[in-house]
Amino acid sequence: MKANEISILKFLQEPKQFFVPIFQRRYSWEEKHCKQLWEDVIRVGQDDKIKHHFLGSIVYMEQELGMIGAIPRYLVIDGQQRLTTLSLLLSALSRAINGKDSNLGVTPKRLSNYYLFNEHEEGVLRYKQLLTQSDRKTLIHLLENRNLPLTNASPLLVESYEFFEKRIKEVDLETVYTGLQKLMIVSVALDRTVDNPQLIFESLNSTGISLSQADLVRNYVLMGQDLKFQKRLYEEYWFPMERLFGKKEYTVRFDRFMRDYLTLKMRQIPKLQNVYEAFKVQYPSYEIGNSVKLEAIVKEISRYAKHFVDITLLKEEDPELRECLSDFVEMRAEVAYPFLLEVYDDYAKARIEKADVIKIFRLVESYIFRRSVCGIPTNVLNKLFATLMNENNVDKNKYLESLNDVFRKMQTYRRYPTDSEFKQAFNTKDVYNFTRRNYLFRKLENFERKEPALITDYTIEHVMPRTLTEAWQQELGEDFQRVHEVWVHKIGNLTLTGYNSDYSNSPFKKKRDMPEKGLRFSPLYLNQSFAGTEQWNEDAIKMRTAELAEKACKIWIYPED
Repeated sequence: MKANEISILKFLQEPKQFFVPIFQRRYSWEEKHCKQLWEDVIRVGQDDKIKHHFLGSIVYMEQELGMIGAIPRYLVIDGQQRLTTLSLLLSALSRAINGKDSNLGVTPKRLSNYYLFNEHEEGVLRYKQLLTQSDRKTLIHLLENRNLPLTNASPLLVESYEFFEKRIKEVDLETVYTGLQKLMIVSVALDRTVDNPQLIFESLNSTGISLSQADLVRNYVLMGQDLKFQKRLYEEYWFPMERLFGKKEYTVRFDRFMRDYLTLKMRQIPKLQNVYEAFKVQYPSYEIGNSVKLEAIVKEISRYAKHFVDITLLKEEDPELRECLSDFVEMRAEVAYPFLLEVYDDYAKARIEKADVIKIFRLVESYIFRRSVCGIPTNVLNKLFATLMNENNVDKNKYLESLNDVFRKMQTYRRYPTDSEFKQAFNTKDVYNFTRRNYLFRKLENFERKEPALITDYTIEHVMPRTLTEAWQQELGEDFQRVHEVWVHKIGNLTLTGYNSDYSNSPFKKKRDMPEKGLRFSPLYLNQSFAGTEQWNEDAIKMRTAELAEKACKIWIYPED
C-alpha cells in the first residue's frame, strides 16, 4: 500500500482510468452532500489564508488483467462518490467557462482534457472515470455535454450536475477554480499481490454515505474474486436480486432480508446493525475464497431473496398464497418472516402441497393475532420463530400435523390462546385504539365473502357515539355513564360505514333508517344485524359482541387435534 497526499486536480491530470466494480452501489449522493462539497470549494476559494482543504481518500488498485494500450486502469475500492461528484462539478465549470471571457488561465478544452478525458484515446478509454453499467451512460452523457433528457437516466447524477450548473451561475468562476485547486486527497494505491482490498475497505472511515449491511456483504462476497468470476456472479445472481427489490425497496429492505436469511441459517437473530459481522461468521473467508462453495452460497441467497420479495412485496403469482401473505404484510408480522421463508422454500422444492402451505400460514397468522388481542408480550416471538423448526423437531414429512401439535403444546408465555381465552379478550378489547384495527375489520367483513369489500372505502363508526347526547342517555338508561365507559370502543359497538359524518351523534334509529344511507341499507356483513335491532343498549351491544367473537374464532383458528 502506498499513501500519498496530493491535489485532486493533479491526481486526475495524468492519462489514466478509474473504473467502479460492477458490484459497487450506484451513485448515491443527494443535494445535501453536493451542497457540502460546494460550500467547501467556495469557502477555500474565497479565503487566501486557507491553503488546502482535505477532501478524503481515494483508494484504488491496478486492474488484474493488465493494461489496455498505454492507459493505466485502476479499480476504485473507496471514493467513487466524491470522485464522480468532482467530475460533475468540473464538467459544469468547463461548460460555464465556454464562450466567456475568463482570467482563470484555463480553457474549457484544457479543463476537460486534463481532468475528465484522456485526450488521445478513443472508445471507453477516453473517459477518466467509468461507473457501473447502471450509471455509466448517464455520466458519459453529462460529461459529453449532450442534451437531456436521456432515457432511463440515473436521476441522482442528473440532479447533482444540475445543482452545480445552477450554483456556478451565481458565483465568480475564479473562486470555483481556485477552490478546486486547493482540494487535497490521500491517494491510496493498493498492491494486488500484498494488500487485501476487502480488509482495507472495511477499515475505512469514509466521509461519504455509510454503506448498508447489504453493501458490506456484497463487497465481502465479490470484491476479492477473479474479475471474470466476479462479473458472472454479479450478473447471474446479485444484480437480478437487486432488480427484484427495485431501487427503493433494495435500499430499504435488503438489510432486513439478509437478517431474516441469517436467522434462518443460524437459528439465532443478529442485530440489524450486525448483519455483516454475522454473515462473516456464517460464511468465513475460506468458504468465500472457494469458488465452488461461493457460487452455491450466492445461488442460495438469490433463491431466498426471491422468496422474500414474493412474501413481503406480494410478488407471489398464486392468488390464494398472495392473499395469505398480504395478511402478514398488513399485520406487520415481520417477526414470522424467517419461518415463512423456510416453509416457502420447502414449498418451492415440492416438499409440501400448496393447500398445506395455506393452512400453515393461516395457523401462524392466527397465532400472532390471537396473542395480540390477548395482550401477550411479543418479545418472545423473535426467538420462537427463529428456532421453531429445529427446537421442536418438526417432522417435515408430516408438516402440517407436526406444526399443529407443536403449537397446541406451547405453554405459558409461548402459549397459543384457546378459544375461551381469545373470546374473553376479544369481547373486552379496546378495538378502536387497537394497532391492528383495520386488519381486524377487513377480516371480519370479508370472511367467506365471494366478492370482498374494499375496506379503505369506509371509516369506523361508533354506533353509540363517543359523545352522548340527551337522546342517547335516554336510549342507554339510568346507567348510561357506565355503559358508555365500558362499551364505547369495544367491537360490539363498532362497525364500518361510508356515512360517518352524516350519522354524527344521531340517535340509533336515525342511523339505522336514514334514507339510502342508513345501516339497514348497508351491503356490509357487519351491518346486517342492525335491521332487526330496535334499541341500541348494553344488551344489544353484548349480543353483537358475542356473535362477532364466535366468527372471530372461525377466522383466527386454533390448532387442529
